[in-house]
Amino acid sequence: MKMMKYIGSVVLMGTLAFSATGCSDFLDEHPNGQLTDKEFFTSAEELRAGLNALYSVVATSQNANNNIGTNFLAGDDISTHPASNKQPLREHDQFSVTDNNAWLLSLWEQRYIVIKAANFLINNAGRTPNVSDEELKRVIAQAHYWRAYSYFYLVTTWGKVPIMLQEEINYNAPLASIEDIYNLIISDLKIAEEGCPEKYTEEPYARGGINVAVNKAAVKATLSYVYLCMAGWPLNKGNEYYTLAAQKAEEVIDGADKGTYYYKLYKDFSQIHSVANNWTNKELILGIYYNRDRTPQMCPLTDFLQDMKQGGWGDTNGEIKFWKEFPEGPRKEATYFPKVMLMDGKLHDWWYDTTPASREVVAPVFMKTVEGSVRGNEFSYQDPSTIAGNGEKTIQVIRLSQVYCWYAEAVGRSGKITQKAVDVLNKVRNRADGKESNIYTMSLTPEKLAEAAYNEHGWEMAGYYWGGLACRARDMFRMYRYKDHFEYRKQNPLVEVAPGIQRKEVVTVTGTWDDSKMYAPYPYEEALLNPNLKR
Repeated sequence: MKMMKYIGSVVLMGTLAFSATGCSDFLDEHPNGQLTDKEFFTSAEELRAGLNALYSVVATSQNANNNIGTNFLAGDDISTHPASNKQPLREHDQFSVTDNNAWLLSLWEQRYIVIKAANFLINNAGRTPNVSDEELKRVIAQAHYWRAYSYFYLVTTWGKVPIMLQEEINYNAPLASIEDIYNLIISDLKIAEEGCPEKYTEEPYARGGINVAVNKAAVKATLSYVYLCMAGWPLNKGNEYYTLAAQKAEEVIDGADKGTYYYKLYKDFSQIHSVANNWTNKELILGIYYNRDRTPQMCPLTDFLQDMKQGGWGDTNGEIKFWKEFPEGPRKEATYFPKVMLMDGKLHDWWYDTTPASREVVAPVFMKTVEGSVRGNEFSYQDPSTIAGNGEKTIQVIRLSQVYCWYAEAVGRSGKITQKAVDVLNKVRNRADGKESNIYTMSLTPEKLAEAAYNEHGWEMAGYYWGGLACRARDMFRMYRYKDHFEYRKQNPLVEVAPGIQRKEVVTVTGTWDDSKMYAPYPYEEALLNPNLKR
């Protein structure tokens, strides 16, 4: 685990940040401008700087797909390129990840960098003099949240991992059981829930009426989804935990309805990812914020095909079956490019190709992460000059519409159906359809309600894998649906995408399923250091 050695200058919400340089004791150097843990937390200003540093580490850990997103390629909504330099992504898409995958180490170490930064606050912030108990409690609560968030990523990606609660690195640390890791996650989240306020009103935690730090609603929403996951595979805790998930989601929903929280759904789905709402998104319960001048997110080009006029990297694209089954309407129109502009400068349907075939990848293209090259300008798919190579779009960790879906699914999977569950799910679908369709009714069985909510959540989040709490792949993981998708991708049937036109996935999947494919292997470099990291 390449961990942090010093505190340096940053921008995200303050002036200090942790940085990763090499395997070493925490803050073990003392050049000019750097502080040891024993010298830190001597004032309220240093306490705030420590929290700012944690948020900078979080932002760095989530700012590129080589840090956070490659394992999400296991989902049925997203695929990648069959060649080029895309092997690190393609292995996840093919359920054949190797322990020397070029990006696997960064996925692993970035989580532990955040954990170590959180541990630094949790273990040392309490000695800060001349600071109110309330502020101290809030800072430590946020550190517990991000530690839980990181362990949640680890346990859903690798299963058993070492638990680190100190700043020191123990390369003989044993693997904790999946249940013990979840118990730590729940414990941390409960501390965060108790310590975080319902809303912040002052900078740096609030800006322009929006909370940019973790508040109580964000913690409750996270608890809801973690309980959903514990109810499913591999712990399979069932009804009791589905009930807990529903309770926590309902607390967020009720708080929004009563005005305790300011959250509300946008009327139009396209507004969710609009640059105009990037800093003022009231549907966003938790986001990670960036500044194009100092902390570029580097995401807009990754979802572009390489033969598009905009010059994409070709990292990811949509899967065809998922696109085909995605309900028509404003949500679909805002999720995928309506047309793609190829090198000829003309707009085409994504399935356009010559005979014989001339394009390497023929697939739907996601549009959610794109932003304009000029700050504040919206991207136009018809104008290739409007694309930004590096951007500052907020990573949307949790949105209110997701909590609606989690509530409805949890209610259904607990064996019930309620009017509230039906109503909130209709809010999501009505917005997606652009009309008051109200397609969900009390005539649904609990199972059908749960499946409808599961599907709506998938469509809400399709392709948006940049560091969100609950991507499509994570939904499929908890429902043990990787195996079915693996078998489908092996068959790779043609899908009719337009009258008389059929297309299929270009990335092939082979082999025989076994449950080891549910998890990524431990990075080879880490297994050399810790002999317990052996499958």
